[in-house]
Amino acid sequence: MIKKIIVSFSLLFSLISFAQEGTSSPYSFYGIGDVRFKGTVENSSMAGLSIVPDSIHLNIVNPAMYSSLKLTSYAIGGTFNVNKLTTDSQSEKAQRTALNYLAVGIPINKLGIGFGLIPYSSVGYNLKSNTTDANSIRTESFDKGNGGLNKVFLGFGYQITKKLSFGADAQYNFGNINAQNISIRYNALGLPIQYASMEVNRSIANGVNFNIGLSFHSKLNNKINLFSSATFTPSSEINLTNSRFISLVQSNNGVNFAQVGEAIEVTVPSTKLKLPSKLTFGIGIGDSKKWIIGTELAFQSSSNFGNRFNDISNVSYQNATKFTLGGHYIPNYKSFTNYLSRIVYRGGFRFENTGLVINNNEINDAAVTLGLGMPLRGAFSNINLGFEYGNRGTKSGGLVNENYMNFNVGLSLNDRWFVKRKYD
Repeated sequence: MIKKIIVSFSLLFSLISFAQEGTSSPYSFYGIGDVRFKGTVENSSMAGLSIVPDSIHLNIVNPAMYSSLKLTSYAIGGTFNVNKLTTDSQSEKAQRTALNYLAVGIPINKLGIGFGLIPYSSVGYNLKSNTTDANSIRTESFDKGNGGLNKVFLGFGYQITKKLSFGADAQYNFGNINAQNISIRYNALGLPIQYASMEVNRSIANGVNFNIGLSFHSKLNNKINLFSSATFTPSSEINLTNSRFISLVQSNNGVNFAQVGEAIEVTVPSTKLKLPSKLTFGIGIGDSKKWIIGTELAFQSSSNFGNRFNDISNVSYQNATKFTLGGHYIPNYKSFTNYLSRIVYRGGFRFENTGLVINNNEINDAAVTLGLGMPLRGAFSNINLGFEYGNRGTKSGGLVNENYMNFNVGLSLNDRWFVKRKYD
């Protein structure tokens, strides 16, 4: 298993720039991009619900859950995304494939340790727009962006009592975001001016943030347990080293552009982007080996959030909220004759006010989720499949409405480490 972990971490490092292109959303233009991470496939299949301690599944949303592991757990997951983008006048489709996370959890008595890598946010847009001034001069703009933010994390969870656990982790954020704008001007007769201008912006990001969590569970009666959890992420800063280059370009077909002459570097200041604090509460009931239903509420102080460059005038931020309802059902986890009875059936619904406001329009995101956890024969490991169908944005104010589908695949491998030999 150790060899598999080493190979997979090497694979993630080699694919990290590819994984950053895991979005086609025009809303990834703002802030740190499109935050794709919603937990492991097990969590995201329940709309992000993460309140239940699990002995064989790694929960990297709440570090307190590391203490519930009984086996060393190795988790990897990825997504295939199909996105339909619609405006008042046209629609387009886009597809992306991305790696979502790679993590390891190790139990040591009452202590659990977790570490891994997450391609946290992605920037990936390709936009075209037109404006006309009072003198009938039309400007056609082409905007492209790529990159994103990654996280490497190390955390622990400790079982204070049989019912209560505490955990914390530290996350180092790093990555780069690239944005390109090409503007072509047309005169009053509709003829293009010979040269267009191209502006290229690049931000190199790094910073540290922390996350703490609590997990509590208790019996209500012989068949039903109460589960609850809380996580808090204090506000932190991302340091951005910015650069900007401006050059002339020329095109014969309005699609492919060739640079003319040398690019001119424009001095722009380095900036700090304040990541908002986030507080999440969750509660649920059930029998973890049979069924669970629960809900979570998240509050994020996004009103102090901003953009990489402080020259965007049509966007503002407000405090964000997210509501989650989800759960799972297992017909009979002990069954030896009926494989379908041992499958974990998951589902959920979430609604999120993202905190992003463009042209006075709030950008909301809602989705329904389904999933299956399929155990591998002869092992505690399993393959997890998830599906998410959602809607984000609006066509009002010249914006874009997104209908998206995410097909998620996750692998959870489990093994026993640090077992003392009885015989030499």
